[in-house]
Amino acid sequence: MRSLLVLILLNIFYLTSAQTKAELEEDRKKTMEEIAFVDNLLKTTAKEKSESLSELKIIGNKLNLRENVIKGLQEEISLLMNRIDLNNLAIEMMENDLNILKEDYSRSIVNSYRLRKGGNELGYILSARDFNQGYKRIKYLQQIAEYRRKESEIITELKEQVETSKKKLLNDLSVMSDLKGKQEQQKSLLQVEQNRKQRIVRALSSKEKQLQKELEERKRIARRIENEIAKMIEEERRRSTRTELTPEERLKSENFAENRGRLPWPVESGIITSKFGVQNHPVLKYVTENNPGIEITSSGQTNVRAVFSGEVARVVLIPGANIAVIIRHGKYFTVYQNIVNVKVKTGDKVETKQLLGNVFLDEEDGNKAILKFMIFEEKSKIDPELWISKKK
Repeated sequence: MRSLLVLILLNIFYLTSAQTKAELEEDRKKTMEEIAFVDNLLKTTAKEKSESLSELKIIGNKLNLRENVIKGLQEEISLLMNRIDLNNLAIEMMENDLNILKEDYSRSIVNSYRLRKGGNELGYILSARDFNQGYKRIKYLQQIAEYRRKESEIITELKEQVETSKKKLLNDLSVMSDLKGKQEQQKSLLQVEQNRKQRIVRALSSKEKQLQKELEERKRIARRIENEIAKMIEEERRRSTRTELTPEERLKSENFAENRGRLPWPVESGIITSKFGVQNHPVLKYVTENNPGIEITSSGQTNVRAVFSGEVARVVLIPGANIAVIIRHGKYFTVYQNIVNVKVKTGDKVETKQLLGNVFLDEEDGNKAILKFMIFEEKSKIDPELWISKKK
């Protein structure tokens, strides 16, 4: 019974851990695909003579991805170690039970042989007081024979389970060795990438004035967009005495909110190189910037698409930062900034994934296409990364 219980638990653990391991492997596969995409971005940057802030951000993203791979591998290793420990325990308990069963079975066979040799079984039956007792003795001897037969089957089955468990153990040990090798390889790559990041940081540190200027420019653009949002809301209030949304606007807001975490990406492929909220500057010490949205970096011609159906509220030209398209979804607004070749105009109704234009290509930065993407709930900025899908 003890071996049976451990065996049941082991099989349950194998099933659940196999599912978890498959999920971890799938996550690792997707992360490695993202790393390959980042490598392509870095190849175009490597052709440029001078290091850039965008390259630094891309490498920062790659470091995060690499660390996620290492973390995932460690989780797989830990899962296998737990399974190996449980398997070792199961094998030990089954082997102990097997020895006990073999000894019992051996004694039973010896006793049975002695009974048959001395004719004791027949004598035991014939010495009964009456027919009824004789019949019961026959049934008793049959039950002993049946018990021995079942015990023999249990021994055989237990031996097979021990062998199966040992094979699984050897396979797990082989897989764990392979995972540890992959983990060490990823750690080595991580160290190389960290060294590259440090080299770029040192190179950019000598351009402090230029970086300060770029930071002020980003702040100016962010203020311009926030002012546009505030202006739109104020104009809407002045045009109407109503303080609440219309039923259509309320429905649009509810539909937008219901898709939190499921909105499509505003571009088909890219990586997030700048996160929402207060972030430390990657080069300037003791300097932070409060990002109103996220930056998504791609390369080559990149289409921009609406993440949800709505109405184009503004198409704003921002000097030095190309064009921003603002789409209204009830009380929510999505902002797509750094666009050229705009395909929509103010008042247009747009559908989910409808083309809005193209991201500006920066030829001086290896043809990088960096989209600034923001979401507002009326005047309040919210984190777009929490609203877009994990899958592009």
